[in-house]
Amino acid sequence: MRSAAIAVFFAFLTHLSAQNGAETRDLGQLSASFRALARQVNPSVVKVVAVGYRPLEEDETGEPGVAARQQSSGSGVIIGADGLIVTNAHVVMNAQRVQVTLPNPPEAAAPRVSTLRPSGRIVRAELIGLDLETDVALLKISETGLPALPLADSDAVEQGQIVMAFGSPLGLDNSVTLGVVSSAARQFRPDDPMIYIQTDAPINPGNSGGPLVDTEGRVVGINTLILSQSGGSEGLGFAVPSNIVANVVDQLVKGGRVVRGEIGVVAQTISPPLAAAWKLPRAWGVVIADVEEDGPGAKAGLVTGDVILTLNGRGMENARQFNVNVYRPAIGESVRLEILRGSQTLTLDVPVVERSDETERLAALGSQEENLIPELGVFATGLTPSLNSQLGPFRREHGVLVAARSADGPILEEGFQAGDVIYALNREATPTVGRLRALLRKLKSGDSLALQIERNGKLRFIAFELP
Repeated sequence: MRSAAIAVFFAFLTHLSAQNGAETRDLGQLSASFRALARQVNPSVVKVVAVGYRPLEEDETGEPGVAARQQSSGSGVIIGADGLIVTNAHVVMNAQRVQVTLPNPPEAAAPRVSTLRPSGRIVRAELIGLDLETDVALLKISETGLPALPLADSDAVEQGQIVMAFGSPLGLDNSVTLGVVSSAARQFRPDDPMIYIQTDAPINPGNSGGPLVDTEGRVVGINTLILSQSGGSEGLGFAVPSNIVANVVDQLVKGGRVVRGEIGVVAQTISPPLAAAWKLPRAWGVVIADVEEDGPGAKAGLVTGDVILTLNGRGMENARQFNVNVYRPAIGESVRLEILRGSQTLTLDVPVVERSDETERLAALGSQEENLIPELGVFATGLTPSLNSQLGPFRREHGVLVAARSADGPILEEGFQAGDVIYALNREATPTVGRLRALLRKLKSGDSLALQIERNGKLRFIAFELP
């Protein structure tokens, strides 16, 4: 009996040893898979450095509308062998010069002598365009034959899926972290037009613009932001889904900007309390909260309180879905809406018009060096009818609109403010930025100049000597 028990014990030990050996082999295979994935993705990840101007906060200057020179860095991913690189808009916004650091190509046959690798090549990049709403920017470098990563179908991403985040956190090139998808579609606020892929893969400042990839090395998202009380990673990282990135990139390649449609209404997701108060047949969907006067929606017959049942035959579940489906048709096309008004069901065709982002473009002007007028210490642009209608009305149709002040401009007793319109210099009209520059070129240090401006609807003069 004793010998039989000993035999059983040794048999059990042999079983445990074999089981542990199998588990060790499995872990080794898993580790090898991650190492292979890192080797596959790393050559496509770049470091991005941008130099330009940024608007200062009021607590930095005590005055609004002041811009100062800055340098920012982030990450990017090569998506085109011909030099197309995706990064975040906030990494390169307001930049006058952008450069990327390309990783050194892996040495196929060279023996590994040191774990340290030399820095990659630095090349200049052209900003093709950016989209602030999605925080996506597209760069182009004069290189070909680059190792591009494919974009995955982000609609197929699932909670719990393993992902890896690549980039240059805090400037540390060629870093990778591992985690899972915490949420496949995270929305920060109700009716927010943007959704994100949430991940617990550690993401830190500098990771912005780098890829979040699946286990096949495909880009499922572009790392964009974190939620943190400490400023570092707390397992709440967010990436722009690759399907949104693909749409933005396609439009930037074709036209240099993203065009979105609208029908002149404000859509709102129906909440259960609203549905109960209105005795609606369902506790979800979309309601028209506001209708722009003389907009396409108003002209088509939409009124506040209409419940949107379908758009082009597709059921509408929330306001974000509605807005995204209005974005997609070409400008000038119409969308067919089935609406519920009281107990009556109606069908209306509403034309789609281009959504105006003129004020957003004006804010960007307050940092572009081509809009800098150093003699006055301002960033400016010509007054257009669109700007006049958006920001005015102004007293005159033509002039030079101040978008921001430069922090390193001349110190004036009475300085310019964002929103000022310059109409004349030394009694000569300045209908355009070019004309204002031409008049300034005629002056020299020590000369006096007087500018007629409009501020808050009233005309006044600013006079000083050129430094």
